[in-house]
Amino acid sequence: MMDGIDDSPDLLAGEGEDKDRAESVDLSTDTSLLVDISDALSERDKIKFTVHTKTTQSRFKESDFSVVRQHEEFVWLHDRFVENEEYAGIIIPPAPPKPDFEASREKLQKLGEGEGTMTKEEFTKMKQELEAEYLATFKKTVAMHEVFLQRIAAHPQLKNDVNFEVFLSFDQDLSVRGKNKKEKIGGFFKSITKTADEVLLANQKDVDEFFESEKSFLVEYHNKIKDATHKADRMTKCHGDVADNYIQISSGFVQLATVENTELDKIFTRVAEALEKTRKLEGRVSTDEDLKLSDTLRYYMRDSAAAKDLLYRRARALADYENANKALEKARLKNKEVAQAERTQQIACERFEKISEVAKKELTEFKTRRIAYFKKNLVDLVELELKHARAQTQLLTNCINALRDDA
Repeated sequence: MMDGIDDSPDLLAGEGEDKDRAESVDLSTDTSLLVDISDALSERDKIKFTVHTKTTQSRFKESDFSVVRQHEEFVWLHDRFVENEEYAGIIIPPAPPKPDFEASREKLQKLGEGEGTMTKEEFTKMKQELEAEYLATFKKTVAMHEVFLQRIAAHPQLKNDVNFEVFLSFDQDLSVRGKNKKEKIGGFFKSITKTADEVLLANQKDVDEFFESEKSFLVEYHNKIKDATHKADRMTKCHGDVADNYIQISSGFVQLATVENTELDKIFTRVAEALEKTRKLEGRVSTDEDLKLSDTLRYYMRDSAAAKDLLYRRARALADYENANKALEKARLKNKEVAQAERTQQIACERFEKISEVAKKELTEFKTRRIAYFKKNLVDLVELELKHARAQTQLLTNCINALRDDA
């Protein structure tokens, strides 16, 4: 349990807006395999997700069952897909981000250190804000893990993967461990090699105009959505800072009301009450913008990176195919090891064509899914912004009218 914040009870992971968010990612109407995170338990160093499955598929022993999983097991499942050559032409759903509550813990620690400089009322309000922030982060974390599983469950190929079946149905700990130092170093050098390879393949002329166009689009799209994510985060933080400032201003008016033993005390109290209500509304605006805008942008920043990875695998397959053609040509000129070179060339050709065929469908669906997802979340955001704006207008109107009556 985090000091000062009760994070021990089970929290429903798909309630309210988070559930809408998860459901909006996929467009599939297949209901043979439905997966959700029914609840989750937050502990100091980990979150235990209860993964609930309902299915009509005969490969599962039961039609309705649940297992408990931790974040590392989600990462393990993602890595199994990435490392499987059969899925080279598929946009692998991005792994959910690691739960991170350090910011909330640091704020709580600073709050505790500054308790002596605050009034009891101000400290209580700040603590409530931190608790709300922590719970919002927790629910978002759960929602992102749920989205990952639902993307897989809706995919015609990935949903039949044996590792996914084990993840959903094996009722024991998968004994997945984090990467050791040697594996992390190996992954680092692998990443460097991949980056260098991407640079070498960047000027490769694609034989298919569709993929050449997609490559140009995704590079520009990824950079723009990354920039938009950073700006949306700054905007959300500003709304959060405004809400925090309202706490201090409201507390100041409360203190004035207790010090000034005049007719002004009633006015100060009215203003303090209005600011407290405004603070809650401003905090809600910040939360909704984070959920509907920042998180939407952040998710597709990661999903577009996964689409770029797909194009890299296809470019690598094309380069291998071209090299195999050159090797076959040399073998025929030398009349040496021709049969082996022909087999290698045939394998490279089949792999490239298979990746291209699957990738074209994946990238087309990526566009459809992306547009539908953005449309729904942006419409939801506008409706929420209008709702909060009306509430703020009404609140200020009531406050002004009350002040006039008191005057």
